[in-house]
Amino acid sequence: MNKIKKLSLEILSNHKIHFSTNFTDNKKALDKITIIRSKSLKNKLAGFITKIIKKEIRNDKFRINTTEPTSTEPTSTEPTHI
Repeated sequence: MNKIKKLSLEILSNHKIHFSTNFTDNKKALDKITIIRSKSLKNKLAGFITKIIKKEIRNDKFRINTTEPTSTEPTSTEPTHI
């Protein structure tokens, strides 16, 4: 596992509530949580954290859509009278 991924996952495991899908807000959150002197490292961490958050949201939406009944399936358990 590379350094960026490892650090990002460690930061997210402890401070996930501070991050969102916005890259700029994630950079500001990193400033508040950590002391990172390297601008490029901070940008890479914020970018990877943003990517992880977006992926989690996308996966959650996919799971919700696949568990909902489709319009062709009957939603009621009562028999229909035609």
